[in-house]
Amino acid sequence: MSSNPQIEARKVGKKYGKFNALRDVSLGIGEGEFLSLLGPSGSGKTTFLTLIGGYDAPSAGQLLLDGQDMTNWPAKQRGFGMVFQGYALFPHLTVAENIAFPLKVQKRSEAQIADRVAQMVEMVGLSGHEAKKPVALSGGQQQRVALARALAYEPKVLLLDEPFSALDKNLRGQMQEELRRLHRELGTTFVFVTHDQEEALALSSRIAIFNHGELQQLGTPEEVYERPANRFTAEFLGDINILTLESGGIAGTPIQLSGNAAGLGHLAVRPEHMRLAVAGDANALPVRLRDRVYLGAKSRLLLETQAGEELMLYLDNGPGIADPHPGAELCVAWDARHGFVV
Repeated sequence: MSSNPQIEARKVGKKYGKFNALRDVSLGIGEGEFLSLLGPSGSGKTTFLTLIGGYDAPSAGQLLLDGQDMTNWPAKQRGFGMVFQGYALFPHLTVAENIAFPLKVQKRSEAQIADRVAQMVEMVGLSGHEAKKPVALSGGQQQRVALARALAYEPKVLLLDEPFSALDKNLRGQMQEELRRLHRELGTTFVFVTHDQEEALALSSRIAIFNHGELQQLGTPEEVYERPANRFTAEFLGDINILTLESGGIAGTPIQLSGNAAGLGHLAVRPEHMRLAVAGDANALPVRLRDRVYLGAKSRLLLETQAGEELMLYLDNGPGIADPHPGAELCVAWDARHGFVV
């Protein structure tokens, strides 16, 4: 947890009738941080975002802003910006009028509003579109308007609820780059809900992973990916090979373990840390090739251990690269430091 968090949750819970949407969530969000709330549908991430924003009240626990208890403050008093999944633009207003709306609510002068709208239009790359209404814009342009409107009045915190989920892959990538740029330039605290693991890894300074209403892990992208706290996090974040570990070996083959991987349980290794090997190499585990999936620059090898456990690795394609075929008997290996028990 941040030593002096801008936002702090202390054992926050939320019930809807008998259903526990959140249980005992405690975390701190530092000023200027980009925190992603990541998890599958129904994991509690959006519920937590709405509690931070003041759009709903927790059933238990406490929320603080700069050390002050804001648990019962209405959303208006918190003054956070919000970008919704469905843009929520006013269809009868132009781009400029949509961006100006929160500034008019704040009763800023016409000159101040005009200057700020011009700044935001340029910042999100919509110069020349000021007089258009939302129906005349693409999905990406509408999302840019929503971002500009939410940032126009310079909120301390910007909350984003899966803002790119309706966009196609290419446009989604462009908007991710745009969001990263805006965060870098403005230094505003961003709290971002997503179910897309790659998106969270690419954008965040830290990631909070939720499942069944509980916080599973909080850490940097490197920490949660390379050293997941539990099996759910390991399997949810990217591809993972999980193999039964018994008495220092797998399927009867002795395996070298790092200090943190001693004992019994399940050994997890990311596919990118595995390689084809030969018998006699350290950690050389015999496997049989079940299938090979061509992916262009790489192929995904689907393998099976002698105990019948499945695993995969990625093999570069190109001149001089071995081209194994289904049924081939192979060995895979990995450095001991890349294996961890879950």
